[in-house]
Amino acid sequence: MAASPFTRKTLAFLRALKRNNDREWFRARKPDYEQHVRGPMVALLGQLARDLPAFAPDLISNPRVCLFRIYRDTRFSHDKRPLKTNVAAHFPSRKFPKGAGAGLYVEIAPQWVWMGGGIYMPEATELHAIRAAIADDHRTFHRIVTAPAFRAAVGELGGEQLSRVPRGYLKDHPAADYLRHKQFIGGREHPAEFACSPRFYVELLKVFRGLAPLVGFLNTAILSAGTRGLRDEGTTTRFYASLGSLVP
Repeated sequence: MAASPFTRKTLAFLRALKRNNDREWFRARKPDYEQHVRGPMVALLGQLARDLPAFAPDLISNPRVCLFRIYRDTRFSHDKRPLKTNVAAHFPSRKFPKGAGAGLYVEIAPQWVWMGGGIYMPEATELHAIRAAIADDHRTFHRIVTAPAFRAAVGELGGEQLSRVPRGYLKDHPAADYLRHKQFIGGREHPAEFACSPRFYVELLKVFRGLAPLVGFLNTAILSAGTRGLRDEGTTTRFYASLGSLVP
């Protein structure tokens, strides 16, 4: 099994960047960023490009698609810090336009490692399609989110929920608890030092394998309904930027 490409120098750079979130500071140290932060993430994507097809053949692992830029878009934000203090990648389905559908995600930050996926900010049409698919085939969905591999990977299905079953569905529907979900996600958080552990890649594959059936169900539901709603890159970025704080 592949060793983690990240080292203590990865974490040291990210922590220094958090203290010195400045373009000039970063520009002077960009070679270190390329060697110790971006380079290891690109290497990780190469490892996943070889392993994902075995259990998630529709998902992409390509730096040009998956790797997030270090520079923040501050045009519409009160937070004007120019740089992200994490290195992150998402793994979308090749069947969707950019920013749409469910996928997987990994992030290395100064304080944590977060790995997981699902769909966090579905468009209304996507959410309607997912709920309809769950209502029609709730037994399959239940098997997916209670499977031993899913529970071992992320525990249980997460995400915000409505206080009651959405309009159009019976209160006592067998899938009532799932239909209340507005988000369908799962993930696992570790201390930042876990990125350097020899267990990192093993755990990442475990989480991704456990979540792959959920991602597949969600994407099949959206595609079957013909709801390929485009989300702008800012929305997608906000999704992944906030994932690290979802797990206590």
